Amino acid sequence: MTEETQILNFQNVLAHGVDVVDTAEFARLINRQASEFLDRYFTATELFSAGVGGDRVEKLASRFAVKEAVLKALGTGWGDGIAFTDVEVVSQWSGAPSIVLHRRLAAIASERGVVHWLVSASHTSGISIASVIALTSSIQN
Repeated sequence: MTEETQILNFQNVLAHGVDVVDTAEFARLINRQASEFLDRYFTATELFSAGVGGDRVEKLASRFAVKEAVLKALGTGWGDGIAFTDVEVVSQWSGAPSIVLHRRLAAIASERGVVHWLVSASHTSGISIASVIALTSSIQN
């Protein structure tokens, strides 16, 4: 990759969002509100892919962090017609996370020229963290 290409790619960055979730607090929310909480914040696909194993809470907390990071990158926050399920975190064949946007949030991202997302997420028993970068197809001023 040439230096010119690297600069062009950097200039295609619209925004960067980061979020950290306290896994213990997240587990308390799930335990208190159970299915109501899960159905409000996650799609059926996300719940299925989190599985039923011992690290299910960490996986869901990681996906929640990705959702928050996407909203930070777009500068929207929750509300104004945006639902938590408008951001769907899916796993690629490699296990890496990727983002699928729906409804109002998909329209906002399209209006802002977002054509691709770079996503990184990780979790331990204590915290989950996510970083997302919104990329456009043209150089931003």
